[in-house]
Amino acid sequence: MPALQQGQPFTADFHLTCGTNLYTMDALYRYILDHSSAQTDALAWIERQTNIRTNHARMLSGAVQGRFLTMLTRMISPSKALELGTFTGYSAVCIAGGLPENGHLDTLEINDELEDIITEGLEMAGVSGKVSLHIGDAKDTLKRLAAGIDAGEEQYGLIYMDANKREYPEYYSLVFDMLKPGGYILADNVLWDGKVCLDPLPQDRQTQGIARFNEIVRNDARVESVILPVRDGLNIIRKL
Repeated sequence: MPALQQGQPFTADFHLTCGTNLYTMDALYRYILDHSSAQTDALAWIERQTNIRTNHARMLSGAVQGRFLTMLTRMISPSKALELGTFTGYSAVCIAGGLPENGHLDTLEINDELEDIITEGLEMAGVSGKVSLHIGDAKDTLKRLAAGIDAGEEQYGLIYMDANKREYPEYYSLVFDMLKPGGYILADNVLWDGKVCLDPLPQDRQTQGIARFNEIVRNDARVESVILPVRDGLNIIRKL
């Protein structure tokens, strides 16, 4: 597919041809949603509260990606997982729900105003005992967690990145040695509404950060990776 041009829509008005029919991405998403397992009551509550109590509900992972995260977590079966960017806790509940019985998730969020809804959602989902919420700057928290691993604590088997997009390259550098060989990094929003394939590439720091991150991963001989067009793009990265 040729690179999109500035101003060309990528999501709701982007069309795919299937046989003789033309489908919008919205129609395909509705079909996928209708034919996938429904979200739990706890996740539905988090979604409602996110729409009611925040101004950024679009940042929510959503039912399809959430189910995908749970299934990936179950397949990987890590005893330790790490999440960068909790937001209101939807993805944290999905990851924690896929962990083995003794599994644990460290989840990082900078906005302390979201702590109440996060903790309520975790408790409602019955996974609060599997999750440690760390409020503060992600880079500072990562350095503290890395120090524990350097001191002999177990490495992570799964790391989910969904925090500040402009800092993805730095996050990647910080978490790489925290990930065990054979472990996975799941990086969200790596298609960034299609901006990463615009020509010329937009100069805003978030698009630049995502594009640079994707190039770093592609050229990193220490990993193998594949980008899936799930929602806004998910880069699945396996450490060799």
